Amino acid sequence: MKKYFSLVLFAHSIFAMPFALIGFFLGVTTTSNPFNWYLLALVILCMVFARNAAMAFNRYLDRNIDAKNPRTLMRDIPAGKVSANEALLFVIVNCVLFIAATAFINPLCFYLSPVALFVVLFYSYTKRFTALCHLVLGLGLSLAPIGAYIAVTGHFNIVPLFYSFAVLFWVSGFDIIYALQDEGFDREENLHSIPATMGIKNALRLSVVLHVLSAICVILPLFYTSFSWVYYIGIAFFCSMLIYQHLLVKPNDISKVDRAFATTNGYASVIFAICFLVDAFIRN
Repeated sequence: MKKYFSLVLFAHSIFAMPFALIGFFLGVTTTSNPFNWYLLALVILCMVFARNAAMAFNRYLDRNIDAKNPRTLMRDIPAGKVSANEALLFVIVNCVLFIAATAFINPLCFYLSPVALFVVLFYSYTKRFTALCHLVLGLGLSLAPIGAYIAVTGHFNIVPLFYSFAVLFWVSGFDIIYALQDEGFDREENLHSIPATMGIKNALRLSVVLHVLSAICVILPLFYTSFSWVYYIGIAFFCSMLIYQHLLVKPNDISKVDRAFATTNGYASVIFAICFLVDAFIRN
């Protein structure tokens, strides 16, 4: 289990999982649907299975690329910690478990499960033909809040979509920052990314625009749902973390990319979700 946790970087679930909880409790607190521990467990399992499949498939598909890149040379498959066949089997098992879990939630989740898997798996191909790969990654993670909301309610709603768009723009923006590390390598290998296509300076500018859009999307629910002062604190913290990561990374100094990518965004999602949940508890 330890080697598979290393393969999928289980700790990175901290990005989308908090927003899945937001979608879940949004469905509970703004509709007549009651809280259900069994359903919450299924939603969490779906998140884990989908992310395991997506991450392992990315490592499987990129194994030869990772072996050429000095930054990724010691990843599990190139380093021989996990074989390519083991990784592929892990992907298949998690895909099956994901679909099976959705079958226990409701028919709409089950019918949409292949679509969700297609999006999260398709991302791994995109760097081979489009610089918009960062947006596809953001799209995959953005399914978390709306998917969790549908699990509770069985239908769509505009408010969870705001959180999905917030995740889309937020993840796309910080993935561009993360990709700065491979700008030169991507160009040499004819791989597509925003930094390789636009250069570091313009890539950072685009990342700023995406993060501004993300900030707007976490503010928009205020016009559709009643919130207490705690949610405002969550917005302020989330936005401050967006600003902070852009202060850490400069066009002439990308040495703090890892800190901006993992630590800052991890705090942003967790604290924002905690504020949302506390707000929901106060109001209900």
